[in-house]
Amino acid sequence: MRVIAGKFRSRTLNAPKGMKTRPTSDRLRETLFNVLAPRIEGARFVDLYAGSGAVGIEAISRGAEFCWFAESTPAALRAIRENVADLKISSGFRVEEGGAKAALEGLVRRSEKADLVFLDPPYEAEEEYERTLAFLGSRGLGLLAEDARVIAEHRSKVDLAEGYGALERVRVLKQGDAALSFYAVRREIP
Repeated sequence: MRVIAGKFRSRTLNAPKGMKTRPTSDRLRETLFNVLAPRIEGARFVDLYAGSGAVGIEAISRGAEFCWFAESTPAALRAIRENVADLKISSGFRVEEGGAKAALEGLVRRSEKADLVFLDPPYEAEEEYERTLAFLGSRGLGLLAEDARVIAEHRSKVDLAEGYGALERVRVLKQGDAALSFYAVRREIP
C-alpha cells in the first residue's frame, strides 16, 4: 500500500497483519479522492474502521486540516501509529481507540464538526453499516458540518439503503467488487 497523491505521495504504508482488515485498494482510494478533490483542502475528516489509516492519511496528504482515525483492533491501531510516525505526522490527527461507535459518540459529545466521514467496516459485518449510518443520520447529525458528505465503502453487490434518518444517498460509484455510496444531509425545501 502507498499514499497516492499529495504531500506524502508514493510513500509506503504498513498494513495490519492477518485477515481482520481489508485495505481499500489504491485504485478505489484514487477514485474516492478524485470525487472528493474539491472538498478535501482544509476538511475535517473521519476515518471509521480505519485499519491501516490509509484513507485518513491520504486525506491528510491531500490537505485535510484534521483527521480522526477510529479503530478497535490492536494490530490496526499499531499500524496507524506506525504509519503516522513513519510519515512524521505529529499533529492534525487523533487516534480514537474505542472503534467507530465510541469515536462518533465522543465526537458528538465534544461538539466536533466533520466535513467528510468515511466508513469501511468489514464486509461481513453488514450490521455495522446500518448502525453507523443510522447513527449519523439521527443522533450524529450535530457532528456533520454544513454540506458534509458521508461515504461508505461496501461490496458492489450489496445495495445500501437510499436513506438513513436525515441522510440521503446522492451518488453510487462501483468499481469491480467494491462500491462507494455517498450520502448528504437531506435539506428541507422551504
